[in-house]
Amino acid sequence: MRRRLWWSSFAVAFAAVLVVGVPALVIGAGRGTAALAVIAALMGAAVVLAAWLTAVLARRLARPVEELAEAAARLAAGDPRPLGRRYGAADLDQVADGFDTSARRLSSLLAADRELAVDASHQLRTPLTALSMRLEEMIAAADDPDVVREEGSAALTQAERLADVVTQLLSPSRRATASSAAPTGIDEIVRQQVTEWQPAFRRVRRKLVVIGERDLRAYVTPGGLAQVLATLLDNALMHGGGTVTLQTSQNSRSVVIEVRDEGKGVPPELASRIFERSVSGRPEGTGLGLALARTMAAADGGRVVLIKPKPATFAVFLPRNPPQRSTQPVRGPA
Repeated sequence: MRRRLWWSSFAVAFAAVLVVGVPALVIGAGRGTAALAVIAALMGAAVVLAAWLTAVLARRLARPVEELAEAAARLAAGDPRPLGRRYGAADLDQVADGFDTSARRLSSLLAADRELAVDASHQLRTPLTALSMRLEEMIAAADDPDVVREEGSAALTQAERLADVVTQLLSPSRRATASSAAPTGIDEIVRQQVTEWQPAFRRVRRKLVVIGERDLRAYVTPGGLAQVLATLLDNALMHGGGTVTLQTSQNSRSVVIEVRDEGKGVPPELASRIFERSVSGRPEGTGLGLALARTMAAADGGRVVLIKPKPATFAVFLPRNPPQRSTQPVRGPA
């Protein structure tokens, strides 16, 4: 583009030099050789000056378009870096503003897609692990119809839970606040999780017990609470030791489910950051489980906290009363 612009501009300038110079040469020819030489020299200088000026002009005019074209090519290739440059021309700056807005929007969408993919892989791992354990139990007890029937029923429950997880992940409102929470019995959810995780704990010769109050009810989404408890049990299985105890209680505002083990606990340097994404107590860990558990609990108006680092004791606080609806508009992070 720059070359074409230079040739077209130079052609116009050269034609202008000829329009002025040729009559001057005719007049100079009648006044002697010296005058003719001066006029010819001036014409040559004018041509050289025109070539330089048109080159500068072509570079200045073509540069914004070339940069915008390069930025558009990067954007098409999946590189959403903003242009970050303005040219002092209203039309070009308007195009640059629109491009930067699109680049930032695309960057945000790509980040959200990456986060969804990572979250999905982690959230699907737990029900898939539980389902595979049930199927292995069925294979091991193939000669006992009663056990096969019981494990088959549990596997079906796991498959249904897996379908629920997929539905939640694909829902546009998967991070919405407690709009889907309802009064729910806690005992059944706790019992379901204990049943699902007992085989995994038996394999490593560890116990999983439940103590505390019964017949508790809280405003939660059953599937969300099941995923939170599954994450905490998985965390205790992978990082903890000894017996894992689930203790249920309540106070005036919350139903509380504590999950504690008898292991070495959370390292002091990680205790304050244990719920951050990518923070894990093991080199091969993803650091997503506890962060997702806290997010899912918050979606129902609850909380997940580390109340004791050694031995590791996590508590899930669930609201006993309907969440209060805010009349203020929801604002994103500053």
